[in-house]
Amino acid sequence: MHASETPKNALFTSDFTRNPYPVYEKLRQSDPVVKVMLPNGQTGWLISTYEDAAAVLKDPRFIKDMTKFVGQEHPSVFSKNMLFSDPPDHKRLRGLVQKGFTPQRIESMRDHIQEIADRLLDAVSGKDRLNLIDDYAFPLPIIVISEILGVPTEDQDKFRVWSNSIIEASNQKMGEDVTRHMNEFIAYLKEWFAKVREQPGDDMISELVIAENQGDRLTEEELYGVVTLMIIAGHETTVNLIGNGVLALLEYPEQRKLLQDRPELIQGAVEEMLRYNGPVEFSTSRWASEDLEFRGQLFQRGDLVIVALDAANRDPAQFEDPDLFDITRGKSPHLAFGKGIHLCLGAPLARLEGEIAVNTLLRRFPDFALEGEIGDLEWRPGMIVRGVKEIPLRLS
Repeated sequence: MHASETPKNALFTSDFTRNPYPVYEKLRQSDPVVKVMLPNGQTGWLISTYEDAAAVLKDPRFIKDMTKFVGQEHPSVFSKNMLFSDPPDHKRLRGLVQKGFTPQRIESMRDHIQEIADRLLDAVSGKDRLNLIDDYAFPLPIIVISEILGVPTEDQDKFRVWSNSIIEASNQKMGEDVTRHMNEFIAYLKEWFAKVREQPGDDMISELVIAENQGDRLTEEELYGVVTLMIIAGHETTVNLIGNGVLALLEYPEQRKLLQDRPELIQGAVEEMLRYNGPVEFSTSRWASEDLEFRGQLFQRGDLVIVALDAANRDPAQFEDPDLFDITRGKSPHLAFGKGIHLCLGAPLARLEGEIAVNTLLRRFPDFALEGEIGDLEWRPGMIVRGVKEIPLRLS
């Protein structure tokens, strides 16, 4: 095979964005640990098998805080959170928000999330069409996380614009729009925190601001970082879980019929949606903290390491018939929410929102159909999330 024919040359093309799985299959076979050029011009190691992915996600030699060894400030004001930190800072930052996302607290929200789902579908009940993303998959989780945090209802749409900019900047150069949106977001957060300091409520932002005022538990920069992470991670994962999950049901009508006939299978269905076409395609960046050998490759201190989560979740060494969508697959060790100390804190919330959103849609509009072809849908740019911009559905 000539260099121009290697699967890594097919990464990040428009064909790859639409369907990365054939490329991932070849990478797992020929280059499971390979150095690649990322869309932003950086080079880094890409990990594509399940076994290697799980190993990297748990290995403390691969760190999240790049400032530890390059001696520079965080590249973004939003980076000082548990996602980009290592022990002991990681434990301190995660501990501050963990109590807001316990399984018990999330389960107590079930009825309210159901009310939100029904309200959103009530709004389109007299219509022939539904844009699944704009009308349902986006507003449901943004309403939920905004209520948890204390974001005013009238400001929730702003967060979509800001979070999209921050995510799309993850693999692109900082354009004028991205810079402007980030500055708007920082100004908004500053004003919001100031109001909360004067008059705290019983929401999570108030708890975090009060914690900051009680000593060195949270710096102002950490407050920005933690809140930004919760706003973005608190809805982006769920938007694309719902969107990609519904696409899988459209692709596999027999699985859709099975779930409609047996809605009690929804938990296993959501786990399979997360595995089959997960909402987070690549892990956030890790860095080799020292010169080391990994799977026969020599990593140098400071090398960037990226895990292709969706590639690992289609690895036939771990999953039987991995390219088949099967909601009865059973307990799944997928990596859609990561692994190790950085396992997604909001996973219980995303799962519950996905379960309610999908089952409610199937119950309320059992005959919905896609307008057009799945292959014609436009996938979002960026290296972190995997999801389409719009899913137009006919409701009857």
